[in-house]
Amino acid sequence: MSATLGELAERFDCELRGDPALPINCVATLSSASPGAVSFLANPAYRSQLPDTNAGAVILEECFEAECPVAALVSTNPYAVYARVAQFLHPLPTVEPGIDSSASVASDAVVPDSARVCSQAVIGPGACLGEGVFIGEGSVVGANVTVGERTQLAPRVVLMRGVEIGKRCIFHSGVVVGGDGFGFARDEESWVKVPQLGGVVIGDDVEIGANSTVDRGTVENTVIEDGVKLDNLVQIAHNVRVGAHTVIAALCGISGSTTIGKRCMFGGAVVAVGHLSICDDAVFTFHSTVLQSVTESGTYSGAFPADEAKRWRRNAARFKRLHDSTRGRREADDADTDD
Repeated sequence: MSATLGELAERFDCELRGDPALPINCVATLSSASPGAVSFLANPAYRSQLPDTNAGAVILEECFEAECPVAALVSTNPYAVYARVAQFLHPLPTVEPGIDSSASVASDAVVPDSARVCSQAVIGPGACLGEGVFIGEGSVVGANVTVGERTQLAPRVVLMRGVEIGKRCIFHSGVVVGGDGFGFARDEESWVKVPQLGGVVIGDDVEIGANSTVDRGTVENTVIEDGVKLDNLVQIAHNVRVGAHTVIAALCGISGSTTIGKRCMFGGAVVAVGHLSICDDAVFTFHSTVLQSVTESGTYSGAFPADEAKRWRRNAARFKRLHDSTRGRREADDADTDD
């Protein structure tokens, strides 16, 4: 798809600096862009590439406008504007609706004419697909599953029995939603399986990366609220609740019965132990370990190597007190410096 620079400025609410009639047909990086492409500058680390870009236009903040040798679309959030422009110029291919002859669809399943069910896919009894749903090759929609309109399942996604999926979701290959949670009761030297009787409820506009899993609840549901984004290889355990618009990067593990607030951000490989609560707008940096509830928004970091458990707990407690114990000494040193 193509558009003029003026059309892009109007559609995405940017201030235009340059020729509104300039044709734009694609997006590209600052270093590789051609005159027909629009690029963006959101990270100052790439600022050095701006003066030499061959892009037709660059999406950027006003503070970088003087350094831009080409036309500009000025915005307070260049990266978000770039994402919307990229969606507009590079729309997803149109999918022909219909059911492939090799797919297996239960006689009582609801599949609207606008949906697409690809080869080797399975739609279980009582399942209900919304308008425009796409079910990729080899994917399985289990019994009594509900999938909201325009949700897309890549090849080999599995939705287990009874889960509820909202509208406009995207599940990448290998995602499993509604598998049994890790529930076992100790009985002397053996383990007794605890039946996982709850379900999974996923809201609208959720995206889940490849090979990530969301376990069903033990009795009540596991819940993923609207707009949540999960990266590849993320584990959401049973009875977890993830608040709206939270993002969780690859290799994170959220243990059972954890409640996460809205708009939280988890860096890669963060681990949260079970039965704790995390407030809205909490940020955890790469490889942090969350061992207790978080009640104040902010940025959190830290992980200790494994050690004998009692010693580890003592050292962790001492480490937390280290700042307070040295505060008086630092204040005294600062006073001596002032003198």
